[in-house]
Amino acid sequence: MKKLATLTALALSFAATGAYAETLTGYVSDAMCAKDTHKVSSDDHAACAEKCIKGGEKPVLVVDGEKVYTITNPKLLIPHAGHKVTVEGDVKDNALTVKSVKM
Repeated sequence: MKKLATLTALALSFAATGAYAETLTGYVSDAMCAKDTHKVSSDDHAACAEKCIKGGEKPVLVVDGEKVYTITNPKLLIPHAGHKVTVEGDVKDNALTVKSVKM
């Protein structure tokens, strides 16, 4: 019985620190350009982000010109490089696992 109680407590502690679902709207940028988060919404940034992501930079999502999320499954966002999108996904710390993308 003690083992069951211990396992239950352990499972609940992992659940409390796990990822949580969220809907976020922001710009798909590349990791390098996202260092200046205020640039990502500019018109000339879209072409730069597309070029950098296709060149191998990792895509990120910049929300509100401040918060930068790394993407755990980047293939879903590559076609949206430089665009403003709304994504649904799971967030854990600064990592986002994208479930769906809307333009």
